Amino acid sequence: MSSGSQKTIALLVTLDTKDQEAGYLREQVEARGHKALLMDIGVVGTPGIEADVSRSEIAAAGGKSLDELLQNPTREEAGPVMVAGSQKILQEKIKSDEVHAVLGLGGTQGTSSCCDIMQALPYGFPKIMVSTVASGDTSNFVGIKDITMMFSVSDILKLNPFTRKVLANAAAAACGMAESESIFEMQKGDKPLIGMTNLGVLTNGSIQALKYFEEAGYEVIVFHAVGSGGRAMEQMMKEGIIGAVFDYAMGEIADDVFGVLRSGGPERLTVAGKLGLPQVLCPGGAEHLGILVSPNKVPGEYEEHKYVFHSPVVFVPRLNVEEIRKVADEICNRLQYTTSKAYFMIPRKGVGRYSYPGAKLEDKGSDEAFFKRLKEGLPDNIEVVEKDLTAEDPAFVREAVDRLISLIENQ
Repeated sequence: MSSGSQKTIALLVTLDTKDQEAGYLREQVEARGHKALLMDIGVVGTPGIEADVSRSEIAAAGGKSLDELLQNPTREEAGPVMVAGSQKILQEKIKSDEVHAVLGLGGTQGTSSCCDIMQALPYGFPKIMVSTVASGDTSNFVGIKDITMMFSVSDILKLNPFTRKVLANAAAAACGMAESESIFEMQKGDKPLIGMTNLGVLTNGSIQALKYFEEAGYEVIVFHAVGSGGRAMEQMMKEGIIGAVFDYAMGEIADDVFGVLRSGGPERLTVAGKLGLPQVLCPGGAEHLGILVSPNKVPGEYEEHKYVFHSPVVFVPRLNVEEIRKVADEICNRLQYTTSKAYFMIPRKGVGRYSYPGAKLEDKGSDEAFFKRLKEGLPDNIEVVEKDLTAEDPAFVREAVDRLISLIENQ
């Protein structure tokens, strides 16, 4: 491999406990013609091999000297410093094209630290975490960034034939990602990249919207609005990647009000308004909840509700009048941050496939209470557009797309 195509893989490892594994990873990276940048994120203990970026350098970049951290060492004090220092160093090296992928290695504590570091790195930049805890719920580690979690199977405690193979695979994956010629770049020119939310009960409408946007020359990133999706979309707004929003699905708000599966968190639905981005909104999927249950088990408090099962373990109850008014109030409260012109599209024949005319969750009384409360509470700068259509009707979707394009082109 020519030097011009040589890539640098940053390795995040605690060298007092995982020196053998770090050395083996470096050998594997170098055997593929690339360079390893060994970063020691440990604090206590003696490094078994020399780092390319020492723990002293990382601590200093994080705002404290290593000596200060060692005076009365605790994970609570040292962890944030080493994470901040690693983030700063990596961000600078990525910006100057000195690092092309990052590979972390660790148990529970190491996974937390490495993934916190990776959370600060750009979308699209290769991030791999070899972890002893990667077979369980990794949502707290991955968050809303594109981190690839790789289960180590065995504990990461010195080398053995199996661990060597796992680490060799991880090194190969990191090198392959770094070699990829595909580059994530923001769309240039006068057409912003559009963020759009979707749920399974709206997919046909989303497909129509994508077609209409494409015909108008716009590109769209679609986010599955199950909590992490909406948060990721709004993080991309903050990072300047997304410049306009078709917020088609709001089940994350309903679930946030009742603290269940698709909860989007307190910032959801506020970021576009704070940033002044063009937005068109639709309360898609906000008339029901998503609740994790034992297979086909109806929770006692919802036995009197209309309901379906989205899957054997995802229970979907229709919200009654009192409950749906709370959702409407929360949507209106969050949209108070929107001070520029926006459109709120109301599909009067149903906000999702489960509640269309004749569907199992149809409830005209709940719909009317929902729409009435929304119209009463939305700020005056958000124009309400009511259509006697379902949310997936091509005419409804076409108008929503056209209105967003008009906002973009008349900024």
